[in-house]
Amino acid sequence: MTLASQDDSINAQVIAVFPDSVRIVVDDLEDFKIAEESLKVGSHLKIADNENAVLIAIIENFQISVNEKGKREHIIEAFPLGILRNGKFERGGDSLATPPKKVEPATIDDIKQIYDGSVDSNKKFCFSKLSSNREVAVPIDGNKFFNKHIAIVGSTGSGKSHTLATIIQNAVKEKGEGFSLNNSHIIVFDIHSEYKSAFPDATYIDTSSLTLPYWMLNSEELEEFFLDTEANDHNQRNIFKEAIILDRREKFTGSYAEKQKIHLDTPLLFDINKVLEYAKAKNTEMIDTGEVYANSNKEKAGQPRLTQGSLHGKLTNYVSRLENKINDRRLEFFLGEQSRSITFEQTLQMLMGYKPGSMSNVTVIDLSGVPFEVLSITVSLISRLIFEYGYIYKRSRCSQNPSETINNNAPILLVYEEAHKYAPNSELSKYRSSKVAIERIAKEGRKYGITLLLASQRPSEISETIFSQCNNFIAMRLTNPIDQGYVRKLLPDSLGSLAEKMTSFRQGEALLVGESVVLPTIVQIDPCGNAPSSNDIPYWELWKEEWKEIDFTDIKREWYK
Repeated sequence: MTLASQDDSINAQVIAVFPDSVRIVVDDLEDFKIAEESLKVGSHLKIADNENAVLIAIIENFQISVNEKGKREHIIEAFPLGILRNGKFERGGDSLATPPKKVEPATIDDIKQIYDGSVDSNKKFCFSKLSSNREVAVPIDGNKFFNKHIAIVGSTGSGKSHTLATIIQNAVKEKGEGFSLNNSHIIVFDIHSEYKSAFPDATYIDTSSLTLPYWMLNSEELEEFFLDTEANDHNQRNIFKEAIILDRREKFTGSYAEKQKIHLDTPLLFDINKVLEYAKAKNTEMIDTGEVYANSNKEKAGQPRLTQGSLHGKLTNYVSRLENKINDRRLEFFLGEQSRSITFEQTLQMLMGYKPGSMSNVTVIDLSGVPFEVLSITVSLISRLIFEYGYIYKRSRCSQNPSETINNNAPILLVYEEAHKYAPNSELSKYRSSKVAIERIAKEGRKYGITLLLASQRPSEISETIFSQCNNFIAMRLTNPIDQGYVRKLLPDSLGSLAEKMTSFRQGEALLVGESVVLPTIVQIDPCGNAPSSNDIPYWELWKEEWKEIDFTDIKREWYK
């Protein structure tokens, strides 16, 4: 039996219905192409059933067969997306009645109905178009997108940085009437110094303007930063702890009872130079035995007899390590004079864009100048401070109003560019601090208004604890088979062949999937306003130019700073 559409020239029928696919035979493919959308893999079809509901399906492949009469027929395999009923789209295609009345290509208006009606206007957030038809915008639920963790994955050159910039730029510009800044708060960890150009109005912080108070590190971070944790030297650890607690108690102006409660995790100022002096003293300590030298020793007769302290000479390596850190100019942002004078409030204001006189929605923290050996500690401290801000702010709001339902009315998005660099799937101690801090946010941050956006070209190298907590994925072109498999494992099984297309995506093309979007969709990300600084160097054009002179003296001067 041949089933015709309203137009007699369309000649198509459903010949099989499976749980995850619909098979359609078309007599003449040219006659079937009377829709506004060109017919290709990824195009949409509408299939009507006896209940006057319309099944929307997406073409996965074409085949050609020859029937018993020797006539060529075109067979289309389509993946059912859902039902359009009374102008509303419902996910799933299992309610399709048999036999369907007609099959035809979906019009642009049909496709727009799927997406336009999927999100309430006050929650709508948009940064992409349908890849197969650029006239169709793909809105998402802004609440479900930003209050859940987000992952953007894609190989180098896939458009990952531009996607990140587009999302943040669109989030910042959405506002009501009568004010210049909306209430968005976004902190970008910029590891390659590429986002300053994308956010010209942002609070921009690099190592020349960044000031982090080392005395706010917790006990684990302090030990990782200042001690040789691999050596597992108890003498170093004990002296380090004693010196910090003694100096904190000496500077503290409270009661004796309060002083006794001060410990290694108490976020109070201590002077790292005092810690060094204490360690030096212990390393050279001579103790009076209470005896005197006998008259037989003419040079020392009558002088008190001294003996080496228990740690004499045992802290030499530790003292040398500590001196090197204190004198390292690259660590000025962490151990300099300003680090001892900056207050808790000033630190949070700087990180969150609340610096008096220069409020901003976006804070870009340029980590390109941070020495690799302290990158984990730097990211860990900032991440932990923001998490604890969220926790304390929730507690404060609830104590002021026990019936408060919004835990944080100034929620924060933390953006980790190249996330595998500081939250890797590794147990190495040099990554421990940042990994622990980010994992904690991944597991608990949403309760306190702190969410993550992870961007990475190597998703398989990100901590699985962190990556598995993401609810929204923007999967761009991935060429590494291990990364492809890792991402597919976390995506729904019902995606059919959509996930297979990740290897052939064009630049800026992505699979958008998660709770925020009505259905998994291949989209083209909108161009960003101000673009990030490109890392692509035009080798061939530059190589054809005249030989360039290089000022090696200037390079040395910068190197030795």
